[in-house]
Amino acid sequence: MSGSQSPIVLKRREFMVAAGSVAAMAPVAGVEAASVRTGPHPGLPMPASRTVLPSRPEPDEPGRLLLDRAWRFHQGDIPAPEIKGHGWSYSNAKAGQAQGAAATNFDDSDWPDVDLPHDWAVEMPFDKDANPSQGYRRRGYAWYRRTLRLEPEDRGKYIELQFGAIATNATIWFNGSVIAHNWSGYNSLYLDLTPTARFGDHLNTIVVRVDAEKMEGWWYEGAGIYRHVWLAKRPPVYVETDGIHADPRLGPDGRWSVPVTATLGNILETDARATFSVELIDAEGRVIARGSAGATVPPLAKREAHLDLAVPDPKLWSVDAPNLYTLRARLTREGQPDDRRTMRIGFRTFRFDADQGFFLNGEPLKIKGTCNHQDHAGVGVAVPDALWEWRIQRLKAMGSNAIRCSHNAPPTELLDACDRLGMLVMDENRNFNTSPDYIEQLRWLVRRDRNRPSVFMWSVFNEEPMQGTEAGYEMVRRMVAEVKALDDSRPVTAAMNAGLYAPKNVSQAVDVVGFNYQPGEYDRFHAANPHLPMISSEDTSAFMTRGAYESDQAAHVFASYDDVRSSWGNTHREAWKAIATRPFVAGAFVWTGFDYRGEPSPYEWPSASSFFGIMDLCGFPKTAFLLHRAQWVDDQPLIDIVPHWNWPGREGQPVTVMVLTNMDRVRLVLNGKTIGEQDVDRFEMPRWQVPYAPGRIEAIGYRGGREVTRAVVETTGAPVALRLTPDRMLMAGDGEDVQPITIDAIDAKGRHVATANLLVSFTISGGEIIGHGNGDPNSHEAEKGESRRLFNGLAQLIVRTRVGSGPLVVTVNAPGLRPARTSIGRLPATPRAQVPPTASVQVIEGWRQSPTFPEKPDPNMKPAETDMNSWLWLGAGELQAAPEDKRWIVLRTSFTPRRRMQARGGTLKFGGIIGRAEIWLDGRQIATKPGYDEAALAIALPPGNGERIVTLLVENEAAKPGGLVQPVAVADH
Repeated sequence: MSGSQSPIVLKRREFMVAAGSVAAMAPVAGVEAASVRTGPHPGLPMPASRTVLPSRPEPDEPGRLLLDRAWRFHQGDIPAPEIKGHGWSYSNAKAGQAQGAAATNFDDSDWPDVDLPHDWAVEMPFDKDANPSQGYRRRGYAWYRRTLRLEPEDRGKYIELQFGAIATNATIWFNGSVIAHNWSGYNSLYLDLTPTARFGDHLNTIVVRVDAEKMEGWWYEGAGIYRHVWLAKRPPVYVETDGIHADPRLGPDGRWSVPVTATLGNILETDARATFSVELIDAEGRVIARGSAGATVPPLAKREAHLDLAVPDPKLWSVDAPNLYTLRARLTREGQPDDRRTMRIGFRTFRFDADQGFFLNGEPLKIKGTCNHQDHAGVGVAVPDALWEWRIQRLKAMGSNAIRCSHNAPPTELLDACDRLGMLVMDENRNFNTSPDYIEQLRWLVRRDRNRPSVFMWSVFNEEPMQGTEAGYEMVRRMVAEVKALDDSRPVTAAMNAGLYAPKNVSQAVDVVGFNYQPGEYDRFHAANPHLPMISSEDTSAFMTRGAYESDQAAHVFASYDDVRSSWGNTHREAWKAIATRPFVAGAFVWTGFDYRGEPSPYEWPSASSFFGIMDLCGFPKTAFLLHRAQWVDDQPLIDIVPHWNWPGREGQPVTVMVLTNMDRVRLVLNGKTIGEQDVDRFEMPRWQVPYAPGRIEAIGYRGGREVTRAVVETTGAPVALRLTPDRMLMAGDGEDVQPITIDAIDAKGRHVATANLLVSFTISGGEIIGHGNGDPNSHEAEKGESRRLFNGLAQLIVRTRVGSGPLVVTVNAPGLRPARTSIGRLPATPRAQVPPTASVQVIEGWRQSPTFPEKPDPNMKPAETDMNSWLWLGAGELQAAPEDKRWIVLRTSFTPRRRMQARGGTLKFGGIIGRAEIWLDGRQIATKPGYDEAALAIALPPGNGERIVTLLVENEAAKPGGLVQPVAVADH
């Protein structure tokens, strides 16, 4: 769809987020009549009419295709063979001669196929002896292989392979040559395949060895190629990846412009003159500005084209109105196809004031942010695109307006969602290191994300021990300079947890000082440095177990009343009060928005994930969600009650009841009797000690002395049935659309039973279940498979559609309960363009050609082990003309058939031979080719183990070349 907005405007959804058995929703914003609403159960969107599809912008580059399908995968390392002998040593040192699993002809025929994104660690069992920081999951090593066919018409194009990210370190081979070593699990790789690409039936081989033993963080990092892989095919004169810089600016005269710079490349052998042109398109599809610029690009060089668009009175991007514009760029050159790009940009201003905090578009805005890692229940770090959007919507529903990417570059799909939905982003660098490899990672991050309207800060590190030293200062000074050279419009920060008062420290090198867990220092630092803006880059670190209201240290369970915090942190209420009451602190980034695997502080085994989240690993809200929503949302009345009201055996004993609300005053009623009334302190929130009696507890919220809204929680009966609640009732049948579906148990009156912890099983048609979870940080259940236990009433399925139309149907069962079934509409949808799978073919390579002979030579002749020169090394199509009096040549190579063909035999397929020929296998003639003209040949390969030797005796036509003109392959019968 043209324009900046998604096809369907995504509005803030109403979430059922009370922690009781029946949760009351706030009325629609602006409605002041007293009301109470009940919904299905806590933490869920309203069911029934949600039929929106996830947003997917138009392709940003028409010639860019996904390369996610049909990768061969092997878990575990494969040692390289020991190289022996002069000949092998000699060839091993040459381009294209990778050995072992990296070799083009390595036998991967028994490896399973996987689709990307892929995280193998999430499928590993929990292991008490594994690293708790990595969630007690072993990671190790693995290999991926992919055969790639490039069509003959692709010859002459610039061809680039793009990996979104690989966890953690990786080596990549293309056609037997190393093309990259990568030292981080978070940056993308853009790899030029053009020089060594093969076309037509001469297939290409991509090999990736992943070393996930390496760690960059102290949290779960996953393992494998966990973001998308793309293949870009471009004209020979092209726009470089991330080569367009188009960040709108407001001039001192109050006029908006979009300065555009494009970096151009050229693989031709001569200078190329090209024209770079852009159009800016508004949400209604109207072109509101256009411009063009010419550039001459030398061969194998880069040049920039510059132009400036004047844009009168644009609609501004903000967290409440994320207005986007589409920039369409085109590079044209006579006689070649256009190279096109599309990107979304937004017009906004922001500034930090040392006394008054943050301003967006000239208006003060308190940052209400969360820090987040990048894993989700069931899928690990291989998070599907639509799930990123869902997670941002959950945070927006809480009233959050910012996220901090902790502590690494995020996926582009997350940033797409933030741009569309209106979520500010602190974009954070992973490795604090100024050596060339790591500086290039920082440059990549800025180049990739500098056009994003959502990105408003760069963070160069998190809690580095050198932050209070001169060395740390000098390192940050250099990193800031690198950022500013690429983007001078955004401030740079660093998340500091010490060293703020050292004579030389990092705070002196950044634009905005980031504080991690030091609310007691806000006033002192501000007084000592009144000119420095400051923000809480990380705070809180409080513990909660979702749905639990009594702490049990032995069971590793925390009560969800916001009373338990880490030794270094604060409760949610304390941390927000310290920030909200100080205008000079720009805002907060709470640790964390979601639970995440690993770092199970303060516990270790059996705890395998964190307790910090405002939501659990599935995105189900904890009490912290209700608390922050009541503190952060002002434009609609809100009220919620915790806990649930199922406490059998506790009759007459006090239960702590907490009301989370943005009302002025609250009255609490139990079974029709008023328990008490309290004025609302929104930093603390009202609470009572209520003697438990089964029945109905209500919280009634007042504003200006008038009842506005109320919440109700009831005691429920035993569970009698299951229930399924999808996030939405419509999905795209494109094989990619994903959504979470919540499972809960209900009683005979249809009420959510918050204490149910029973095992459920599930089936699906029209799609697949790609993972599941329940938010229990102590659970060791598998995250793939056909069953899961409810945890404190809830579990979650992650479902993906299959390509096609018709309903996606999910059914869940539990012993003794009525099953549940949901049918979700599946609309026909065109899948995004993918590089089609190519069957792996064993190509016979390594041919040696003898000198020419006047008479037919011995077919068993071969070069000496040390002879690298008298016999030529040839590939298919490399023909040598023979003298008229010497018309015979010998072509010889060896190969080991793949395992299945060793046992069953196969077919030797010669794509084309010129000249009369005899074909010998293992010293025995097996076929002849009678004529001189080019012809293909297919010959049965008998079964046999080990190395096979193939020899061609070729008689050339007088003074004409002969030999192999097409690849030779081994195929199944």
